[in-house]
Parts: sequence; C-alpha cells; structure tokens
Amino acid sequence: MEKFNRLTGVAAPLPIVNVDTDMIIPKDYLKTIKRTGLGVGLFAEMRYLDDGAENPDFVLNKPAYRNAQILVVGDNFGCGSSREHAPWALLDFGIRCVISTSFADIFYNNCFKNGILPITVSQEDLDKLMDDAERGANATVSVDLETLEIRGPDGGVIAFEIDDFKRHCMLNGLDDIGLTMEKAPAIASFEERNAQSRPWA
Repeated sequence: MEKFNRLTGVAAPLPIVNVDTDMIIPKDYLKTIKRTGLGVGLFAEMRYLDDGAENPDFVLNKPAYRNAQILVVGDNFGCGSSREHAPWALLDFGIRCVISTSFADIFYNNCFKNGILPITVSQEDLDKLMDDAERGANATVSVDLETLEIRGPDGGVIAFEIDDFKRHCMLNGLDDIGLTMEKAPAIASFEERNAQSRPWA
C-alpha cells in the first residue's frame, strides 16, 4: 500500500448527504475482484448520461476537477452495503483523501486498508472546506497526516484527529498483509523452534 504522509491537490466538492456505496460504484461493476480499472465506474449513475456520454454538470467531469485527489462530501458518506469496491474505485480514479462530517463504519475502515485517508471534521469546518473546493482549479488543499492538519488555499488551518494505529499504518503504507509481514522474523523464529521441538508435526 502506498504511504500517505502529505497530499496537496485539488479538492472537489460533492455536497450530497448519504452517498451510499452503490452510488460510489454501482453493482454493475462488481463482477471483478481486481482493484484496478474501477475508476471508470466511479459515481457512474451521476457521471454519465443515459447514452453513455459524460454528464457535463457532474463535478468530476468538469475540467477543473478531472484530476482531483481530494473529495469534500456531505454527511454519512459510504453508507449502504459493505462493498470494498467503493474505496477501490475512488483510489483507481485518483482520490486519496475524503473529508466529511461522518462516514459509515465499514467504508471508513475499508478506506484505511486501501490507502485512502478519510477525515472527519465538524460541520463548520466542512462548510469552510466546501467553500474552498468550490473555487475550481484554485481549490488546492493540503492534507498533512504527520501534523494532523488541513490547509486551505488561503492558508487557513483545520486540525483533525485520527486513531494512532490507523495513522501509523497510513504513514508507513501498511495494509493487513504489510502488518503481518512486519512480524515475519518472529514468525520464522517460532516456526524454527516449533520444528525443532515437534519434529513429528
């Protein structure tokens, strides 16, 4: 998993509450277990018209936001089914950070396991960030996981909190497999001792 230390990028505003995982990646795209290639289906029902053409009114289709790396979204983001394809689709599109007032628990934890930083802020701070994100190409926001700060385009600073263990994993690029591999020497040592003490096993 790619490390997350600091991220500076365009923030796209999506002021919709209760965006569920089916809106993030519709069920039609769930036929694969690969983590790549799902970006094309991200927000498909809002992003494309009935004839398959791009919806010019959807935020991520606008020139200023096509390369957005940060999403500023409404309350209760990622609710609904527990599909891990949702963070896969966000990451494949290029989104590395999502900021909201609240997230569904399973989606929130899936983000950390896939290298996306979900940040919870107060409604007041979200309103400020949403206003910053409305600036289009000038909506550059910096997220610093080491200092736990978000800096807006005007230099304003918003502090946020992250669980220490999750922060450690993100800073060091550790998913569940990576965490296990950190223990590889201890596991190898145990296996060697076990083979000597129980040669019949």
